[in-house]
Formats: sequence, structure tokens, C-alpha cells
Amino acid sequence: MFGNLGFTEIMVLGIVVLLVFGAKRLPEIGQSLGKGIREFKRSFSDTSDAVTSGTDDRSVSRQLDAPAAPPTSSEPKRLSQ
Repeated sequence: MFGNLGFTEIMVLGIVVLLVFGAKRLPEIGQSLGKGIREFKRSFSDTSDAVTSGTDDRSVSRQLDAPAAPPTSSEPKRLSQ
């Protein structure tokens, strides 16, 4: 779909981005985009490592909530009488 972008189209897109965001914001946007891509790659590789190794760091025995106390009678409690 976008494989046929030429030099002219890329320059027009660059100028539009520059006009919309401004020259001061472009480095900040690029930096945050790079951090996002790095974080995505890191989480993807961590997930794939956990799947291939068969273990997960968070798989240490997780405690469930305490079991509920057994009912004292066979009838359910009534909220209003």
C-alpha cells in the first residue's frame, strides 16, 4: 500500500508533520516513539522467552482469596425482611 512512496511524497509528509507539530516538538515525539518501540520489543522478547522456556517469573505460587466461611444454615441469607 505504501511501498510506492517516492522522495517527493516523503518530503511533503515531512513538511506537513513539521507544520503540525512544530520544530521544538519533533525531537520529543521521536524520543517517545523510540522508547515505546524499545519497550514493545523488550516485552515481546520477554514473553517469547517465557513461552519457550516454559516458566514465568510471576508463576510463583499465588494465593487465592481466603475461602468463604461455610454457611450456618441451609437457607440463604435474606437482605431485607
